[in-house]
Amino acid sequence: MMIKAMKNYSFPFIAFFFLFFFSMMNFFLMIYFIMNDKVIFMEWELISFNSLNIVMSLLLDWMSLMFMMFVSLISASVIYYSKSYMYSELNLNRFIILVLLFILSMLLLIISPNIISILLGWDGLGLVSYCLVIYYQNLKSYNAGMLTALSNRIGDVFILMIIAWMMNYGSWNYIFYMYFMSNDLEMEIISFMVIIAAMTKSAQIPFSSWLPAAMAAPTPVSALVHSSTLVTAGVYLLIRFNMLLVEMFFLKFLLLLSGLTMFMAGISANYEFDLKKIIALSTLSQLGLMMSILSMGLPDLAFFHLLTHAMFKALLFMCAGVIIHLMNDNQDIRFMGGLNIYIPLTSLCMNISNLALCGIPFLAGFYSKDLILEMVSMSNLNMLIFYLYYFSTGLTMFYTIRLLMYLMLNDYNLLCVYNLFDEDYVMLKSMFMLLFMSVITGSMLSWVIFSVPYMIYLSLNLKLMVIYVSLLGLMLGYLISNMNIYSVNKFLMTYKLSFFLSLMWFMPYLSTYGLNYMFLNFSQKLIKSIDMGWSEMYSGQGIFLIMKKYSIFSNYFQMNNLKIYMFSFVLWMMFMFMLLIIMNY
Repeated sequence: MMIKAMKNYSFPFIAFFFLFFFSMMNFFLMIYFIMNDKVIFMEWELISFNSLNIVMSLLLDWMSLMFMMFVSLISASVIYYSKSYMYSELNLNRFIILVLLFILSMLLLIISPNIISILLGWDGLGLVSYCLVIYYQNLKSYNAGMLTALSNRIGDVFILMIIAWMMNYGSWNYIFYMYFMSNDLEMEIISFMVIIAAMTKSAQIPFSSWLPAAMAAPTPVSALVHSSTLVTAGVYLLIRFNMLLVEMFFLKFLLLLSGLTMFMAGISANYEFDLKKIIALSTLSQLGLMMSILSMGLPDLAFFHLLTHAMFKALLFMCAGVIIHLMNDNQDIRFMGGLNIYIPLTSLCMNISNLALCGIPFLAGFYSKDLILEMVSMSNLNMLIFYLYYFSTGLTMFYTIRLLMYLMLNDYNLLCVYNLFDEDYVMLKSMFMLLFMSVITGSMLSWVIFSVPYMIYLSLNLKLMVIYVSLLGLMLGYLISNMNIYSVNKFLMTYKLSFFLSLMWFMPYLSTYGLNYMFLNFSQKLIKSIDMGWSEMYSGQGIFLIMKKYSIFSNYFQMNNLKIYMFSFVLWMMFMFMLLIIMNY
């Protein structure tokens, strides 16, 4: 039994060691590729039959290597963390294998210049994410998994349509067509499909409702999904296809939708009391920021923010996992409080990752968010987009301060006897690795990604606008948390508004429950009218009824009744007589 237990817990450590080693290898390769301006494009021929060649393509450049480094480093931390978090799980190895399959799908997506292999990675992410969301087998998890899978299927269908459309070009290696076909009408249709596919995976309006629902998965999976894998797949796809997205009308539409996503997620997070859902909504807000800056034609900035965000968001979820464990699996922030006294190391990680999310100077988030907002200030956008950007930045600070007030400063509200301890060193080690990266990633990446530093000259007020909205959000968050605006009386006064804002502008009803119910209702009517109606009447059921009538009729004749036989004999004779008369005429 002891040997079995040792085997069970050695597998996560082997997976952690392999991923960490892979991450370091990618780091040194990425530095070498950047220094020498190197790109490797490999084609591995799987089948050659007459003129048919089926090849597996790989693209290794600084971008794919850097992203793989971040994915594998975060995955290594998450797997090491799972060793303690999933300690009571009987099938721990099965869980780790599912997580490794998830990572493998993402790595396949990252290094693919070929739309077929992108579909393999894309569908792999969708399938394994479904398995992980329904990992805790209960009704809520099944519903969340179904919602996630069905929402992501829309993107999968669009990728399949891109594959069909690209047969016109003779190859699926899209990387070769982007330069000389960017003004082609067919490529505009393909670009439109790519944008829709990316919007479903990165949960932009109107596909946003699956992201908070996916919180039904175990917390280590949430840390992985929301930092560097599933939700970033759409952003990464658009970064790769960014050549096609220039001068396209639909980009303005994407800019508006992603701005509204950012704004909606920020407001909803202020009305939420579930710890994991607040962090999930902050991910949604940051995804909106990445998509909007992409639609402005700045893919390098979007990639920069994607990587810096990955570090502190994974750390934030891991801290949330520790807190939920210590709270007897309770996720309601109203029961929490005073955690900085009892679990100082976890609170340190939580606070630093939250401050990095807010863009506090010299942490990871500052370098990318500040640069993005200054580029927005310099661009010739309308006031609506400008306000959406800055208001959403203020809301980020607002819900972060609210979260810190509930977790750190309020009184502990759960039990009179509690057992909070900060001595789970397996979790702490994995968190401190990401804590170190959350502090240094921003400055490190700003040196590595940009060959020339961005120097943006703006007027004093525009330059300080980021600080203004952050301070305003901080002040409002502090004051409103102190005013106890969420008390029952105040909440009931604005019940309808609160209900509307906390439910993500009724997004779950509109985009999922409503649409799914409408389609399911329509299919039910189709089954009733066609499968169980017309087709039954004109096939099996109809033939059965006709045969039944005829058999009853013939059975009536077979009762050996003399009168019936005499009557039928007279009728038959009359019929034959009439027939003879007609023939004579």
